Amino acid sequence: MKKRKKVIPGFGLSMGFTLTYLSLMVLIPLSTIILKGSEMGIGDFFKIVTDERVVASYKVSLICALIAALINSIFGVILAWVLVRYKFPFKRILDGLIDLPFALPTAVAGIALTTLYSKNGLIGKWLYSIGIQSAFSIFGIVVVLTFIGIPFVVRTIQPVLEEFDVQYEEAAMMLGAGRTRTFLKVIFPEILSPLLTGFGLALARGMGEYGSVVFISGNMPMRTEIAPLLIMSKLEQFDYKGATSIALVMLIISFLILFLINLLALRTNKFIKG
Repeated sequence: MKKRKKVIPGFGLSMGFTLTYLSLMVLIPLSTIILKGSEMGIGDFFKIVTDERVVASYKVSLICALIAALINSIFGVILAWVLVRYKFPFKRILDGLIDLPFALPTAVAGIALTTLYSKNGLIGKWLYSIGIQSAFSIFGIVVVLTFIGIPFVVRTIQPVLEEFDVQYEEAAMMLGAGRTRTFLKVIFPEILSPLLTGFGLALARGMGEYGSVVFISGNMPMRTEIAPLLIMSKLEQFDYKGATSIALVMLIISFLILFLINLLALRTNKFIKG
């Protein structure tokens, strides 16, 4: 029997190329942070990363990113549902706008949102009139992180909804299930795993975001100062040990978030199929 030729090279060559590319683009650059951090003593490292100002910046970055990711998890499902299930004018334009945060320079997004939500901005003046400080506050940081994180959730859920067979919904409704029950029992289990993935990506991206947040946060120590800003500040002061220590903690936190979210998504997927 004639051996069938494969379009893609064999496992060995493909895996070798994959590991080489991954090492050059991801593993080696990240390993330099770990190596640089290992040059300092344990005492110095913990003194830097447990400083009151640094810990406060961790809290601001994590809390704001978490709130933004939760908001995106709710509205991302709604957006994906509308884009997949309904036909309306300018649908393609709206679908393309979802990816705008990916293409737009972060500084441009930060300046635009700061102008919009400042005290004299188009939206900000109304929020300030009812007592909500939308710029230079936690509120403003959450707004920006929601903006840059929404594509992660929409683009992970959208393909699943497109491939979902509507006959399952019809069968559930014919058996007497209402719309809410049909969504919770039939549709939601299918999108739960990609939803967790999108949530994790949005959360990790929000924690490391700098360019768009620095304009609207106000950068007030102990209040609205984010961890990436502290890293940049220490680099400008030539405090490479301090910058590396904070960056290493952020790297560990981001890795743990993605690892736990992916593990949860995998277990959830196995539970649903099992």
